[in-house]
Amino acid sequence: MKTHELKLYTNFCDDVLSGRKNFEIRNNDREFQTGDHIKFIPVDTLEERIEHKISEKEYEITYVLSGWGLKPRHVALGIKECN
Repeated sequence: MKTHELKLYTNFCDDVLSGRKNFEIRNNDREFQTGDHIKFIPVDTLEERIEHKISEKEYEITYVLSGWGLKPRHVALGIKECN
């Protein structure tokens, strides 16, 4: 199991935190696997980190989907908050 640190724009942070957004679409440059964990780094641009409650949480990848209309080398990740 790996833990991936991924930047997340702040306009998505509240929806992930509440569980309304339980997926991520990402370039699969890290070879994401079911069971891996994600720690989000909230940003307002790719350069500036922002304080947000989501940075205290960790999420588990529950599903990895590739193909099916996604761009080449991209995946849709099902995620859930770790307890």
